[in-house]
Amino acid sequence: MKTFSISTAPLTLDIIHSIIDQDIKLDLSQEAVEKIQHCRDYLDNKLINNHDPIYGITTGFGSLCNIQISAHDLQQLQENLVMSHACGTGDEVTGDIVRIMLLLKAHALSSGNSGVQVQTVQRLLDFFNNDVLPVVYEQGSLGASGDLAPLAHLSLPLLGLGEMRMGGKIVSAKKVLKEFGWQPISMQSKEGLALLNGTQFMSAHAVYIILKSRRLSELADICGAISLEAYNGKVDPFSAQLHTIRPHKGQIETASNFRKLLNGSKLIVNEGKKVQDPYSFRCIPQVHGAVKDTINYVESVITTEINAVTDNPTIFPDDDLVLSGGNFHGEPLAFVLDFISIALAELGNISERRVYRLISGQRDLPDFLVANPGLNSGFMIPQYTAASIVSQNKQLATPSSVDSITSSNEQEDHVSMGANGATKALRIVNNLERIIAIELFTAAQALEFRGLNNTSPFIEAFISEYRGVVPFITDDVVMYTEIAKTIEFIQQVMYDFPE
Repeated sequence: MKTFSISTAPLTLDIIHSIIDQDIKLDLSQEAVEKIQHCRDYLDNKLINNHDPIYGITTGFGSLCNIQISAHDLQQLQENLVMSHACGTGDEVTGDIVRIMLLLKAHALSSGNSGVQVQTVQRLLDFFNNDVLPVVYEQGSLGASGDLAPLAHLSLPLLGLGEMRMGGKIVSAKKVLKEFGWQPISMQSKEGLALLNGTQFMSAHAVYIILKSRRLSELADICGAISLEAYNGKVDPFSAQLHTIRPHKGQIETASNFRKLLNGSKLIVNEGKKVQDPYSFRCIPQVHGAVKDTINYVESVITTEINAVTDNPTIFPDDDLVLSGGNFHGEPLAFVLDFISIALAELGNISERRVYRLISGQRDLPDFLVANPGLNSGFMIPQYTAASIVSQNKQLATPSSVDSITSSNEQEDHVSMGANGATKALRIVNNLERIIAIELFTAAQALEFRGLNNTSPFIEAFISEYRGVVPFITDDVVMYTEIAKTIEFIQQVMYDFPE
């Protein structure tokens, strides 16, 4: 059994992908244990020797920060915080994202600046390792003061409260704790606040979205190359010379990808092509490339965030400081979640335009890609479906970060709304997967009218594998099942991108 030890070493998206994809278990390094305990010991001593109010530790929260809490109520204060803030609603967050939330929360708490108990962090890892996942809901976070509501739901089971998924079923956390012989955690001062403050709901969504976006960006290039071949398009717009004089990294990479994907094709070098192709083909390097650059930029921001301490107040034991600040504010994530939403919506937009060109009877392709149109509607309606999804993505790409609603009696008077940006971006990336699947479904059909044996070795092999799942459509069939199988194919297909 593979294990990853949480320490002060930085997390990367690739590490997180391996942990989730390969079912790797988590433990705390000795370094992490020592840092957590050192901070906890400092805070305990601070409370004994200091009588000044410390926000969220000896006071109420938000606009109640001026109310002093007596020493014997400090545990109840933290437990009340977790219970009262569990106000999530809407759809349940998917299991993989909850796993990433647990990982990111444990990693953040392990830096030794949050004042939690070692056993609290260890219990989060117990949930992860035993695949008993707190039930978290999508709606409820403003993306500032941390992801309060969703992180409260993540934390409730530590107290034996709330619900969890175990064996595919929702059961009470109390039952799960009894099943594993775990005692509820007795919250110490600051712990509830440390668990609820933070950006792990937004961050976990962002990690998941970028991991999926990377793969869809590659598949968009593959499907775009199939469409270009099927449309009898020109290779000239992908020539290296064009992109060295406008040297955006993603643009150069995209053009290079297409040259590799099309290497060995007879179709791409055919005589008698049109002088120019429509923008949805000719400008693929510029559009797909800009999406790649956006993905890379967003990933850089996310990588900083997942290795940050984002609760409040923050404890610096070696400096004898407890500082109240705003590291929980989700603006950095809110901006990039809106940015990636716009980019992914555009990747779907240009894909759908290629689908339209392929079914429209242009360049010697039959209307709607069937031999007997009229009697058969062929690929008429998959384009409708793609257009519908593209339109929805455009609406979802409206930025969340430009909005703010005052909360907590105006103490929290500016929020990021990054959590809404995260859940919208997740819908967009899932929608994009469907759009790209429809392009593959359509482009593979169109290319067969050109002769599959005339394309490049890579594309021929890729479509041959696809044909093992979805056949060429001769006469009308029930199409939604073929689209569903195509979506499953692009989720699971393994390919070595040409070097």
